[in-house]
Amino acid sequence: MKIMLVTDAWRPQVNGVVRTYENVISHIERNGTHKFEIIEPSLFATAPLPAYPEVKMVLQPWKVGGMLKDAAFDAIHIATEGPLGVAARIWCNRKKIPYTTAYHTRFPEYFHEYHGVPTRIGYRYIDWFHKKSERIFVPTETMKNELEKNNIKPEKIIWPRGVNKSIFNPQRRRAFAEYERPIWLYAGRVSVEKSIEDFLKLPAAGTKIVVGDGPSKATLQSKYPNVVFTGYKYAEELAEYYASADVFVFPSKTDTFGVVILEAMSCGTPVIAYDVTGPRDILTSGVSGYCSEKLSELCEPALLLDRQAVYDDSTQWTWERVAEIFLDNIVLHPGTRDLRSMDE
Repeated sequence: MKIMLVTDAWRPQVNGVVRTYENVISHIERNGTHKFEIIEPSLFATAPLPAYPEVKMVLQPWKVGGMLKDAAFDAIHIATEGPLGVAARIWCNRKKIPYTTAYHTRFPEYFHEYHGVPTRIGYRYIDWFHKKSERIFVPTETMKNELEKNNIKPEKIIWPRGVNKSIFNPQRRRAFAEYERPIWLYAGRVSVEKSIEDFLKLPAAGTKIVVGDGPSKATLQSKYPNVVFTGYKYAEELAEYYASADVFVFPSKTDTFGVVILEAMSCGTPVIAYDVTGPRDILTSGVSGYCSEKLSELCEPALLLDRQAVYDDSTQWTWERVAEIFLDNIVLHPGTRDLRSMDE
């Protein structure tokens, strides 16, 4: 079976959307029965997005229709609400071809918090984009309820995330003797929408480490000279930072999930976060971490959590299950033979 994936987020971007689809595709394609074809920004003329130069803005998204027309596919999934997603949505609706979509980013909340745009306007766009989708894949029950509260109508499929335990595990822990303990870790994009300064301002003794990059890095590096900024780290090297930290801090309020939370837990590291969608769906309070409106209140309690219990709480989250949910819920072309089993 051939699945078309249309996404505005793809390599070399480093984010939860890219990581999710990389893992899902890897698990679904591994037995050779199913194949993905990906329509993503590198196939088009692009320009850097202002303030986010590593994100490429597609200049000719209308070419998506021709690419879909020439492709023989059994199902189509539109991952993002950007220009490529919009072009794919319009083409599918005109051709009366069923498709599924996903909701990865809380754009209404983001634009409200950082640009003053009323959330009702943001949700009007989300409604317009998804209203003719057969199913919306959402990462958590909280996110499903939030969309329903804002009258987003299509059927919603709970589509969680997983973690690769061969990479992210407690055995990666190192002494990190060059850093004063406790070690407080942030990993992800260094940009304003991640509320990273809430982490940097924490009145916590020890060492704060930021693993990642982004448009705010130079400014924050100058403003917080005692914080260690490493740039991006990947795979085993990233896992060493997770496993060697004493507490992982997730300050974002606009993510729909937070794959990095699972990666930290899988390395045995407790997590503290705001009490928002994503962290509240993942963390077991008092076991794998804590959620609160005040991060500063969580620092000391998190240091007392048992790292083995944190790891154990992560074992329920697997990419195999995520891939199965995806394959079970994509919508096939009428008349397409159903060959969705991952075991064939």
